[in-house]
Amino acid sequence: MSDLYEEIVTISEDYLGPAGQRFVDRQIVFHLNKYPQDLKKEDVPKLVEWVKVTLALFADDPKAVNECSQRILKLAN
Repeated sequence: MSDLYEEIVTISEDYLGPAGQRFVDRQIVFHLNKYPQDLKKEDVPKLVEWVKVTLALFADDPKAVNECSQRILKLAN
């Protein structure tokens, strides 16, 4: 897997624990219609939109949702 993918999974695990990788994989496959290994920096902004929406559905802390999203978005630069 790419370094970008691994970094996104690591960030997600900070908020979701071991479920972070499965969460990221599902977002990439279902919303970006690609395999995780095909993820590119230009995909990150769209991925962040879906991460933010999906996390907000089950997270009790909007600040954590925004923090996670911003950390992932920084990887696009």
